[in-house]
Amino acid sequence: MTLENKQITSKALLAALAVLTLVHTVRAGKSPLKVFILAGQSNMEGQGKIKMDPAKNEGKGTLEYLVKNPATAKQYKHTVDKNGQWVVRDDVWIWYLGRKGGLTVGYGARPDRIGPEFQFGHIMGDCFDNQVLLIKTAWGGKSLAKDFRPPSSGGEVGPYYTEMLKHIKDVLANLKKHFPGYDGAGYEIAGLGWHQGWNDGCSVDPSNEYEKNLANFIRDIRKALGVKDLPFVIANSGFGGWDQKISRRLKIMEAQAAPAKYKEFKGNVTCVETRDFFRPPELSPGRQGYHWNLNAETYFLIGNGMGEAMKKLCEKKQQTSPSEMKDAIIG
Repeated sequence: MTLENKQITSKALLAALAVLTLVHTVRAGKSPLKVFILAGQSNMEGQGKIKMDPAKNEGKGTLEYLVKNPATAKQYKHTVDKNGQWVVRDDVWIWYLGRKGGLTVGYGARPDRIGPEFQFGHIMGDCFDNQVLLIKTAWGGKSLAKDFRPPSSGGEVGPYYTEMLKHIKDVLANLKKHFPGYDGAGYEIAGLGWHQGWNDGCSVDPSNEYEKNLANFIRDIRKALGVKDLPFVIANSGFGGWDQKISRRLKIMEAQAAPAKYKEFKGNVTCVETRDFFRPPELSPGRQGYHWNLNAETYFLIGNGMGEAMKKLCEKKQQTSPSEMKDAIIG
């Protein structure tokens, strides 16, 4: 073997060792903190009813019904302990506009509801040895065209785009204050989940520009957070299921799926199809179609779909070079 070949081989071995050492550092113990951002409007807030009300469809579509129903109990058994109480995870924290603690039920739009964060958090907690933090920034009745409007789309930057970043940066700057169990060993902004679209689908112009705004939103958020190729999962607006025929609604779903096909977003952006998760009013606690009829199963499945998609994107992200992974860890 020539001296040149020996040097090449030596460099390759050192690079491989560096990767293994970094992966061990990231996976051993609970540090650094894996941070996932969840953002959107009322359906990211979450409207899935938790408690059964026998007077409303015998409690069908509530989380309690799903846990107790023999047909679905196995799928939901991880959400309750041996005494039938809701599990509170100490390895997954959540911050939602000031409400904070270990992941459990009640982090939906109201304390009696869940959103996609519930099962998404369970999947992320099971996926990583690291401590996980979900930062949820969601407000009802907000559009991408105006309220979350990204800087690259021109015009006035959306006030909730600004507010979202303000909250994210505040939480990350004060981790020990918000979560006393934080060990101070740094954090990695590991991914962002987006579930929004109802308001933009209410009129033609916002639905027509949704694809452009969403692509700009992804680019601008990555720049603002300083994370190149940040994994980005979009749950589409599948209200009405496969029977949805309104052109504006179909346009929004088409726009939500489009960025994942862009060359620049290949392997780091994906869209989750949610139309299979729609449940009709007769199987739900309510009749608000724009809120998935308040069906907890729907929100659970959306969170599950987003979580599984995020796992895949994170696996691809971990295949980057050691220097890129190290640079992503802050603190």
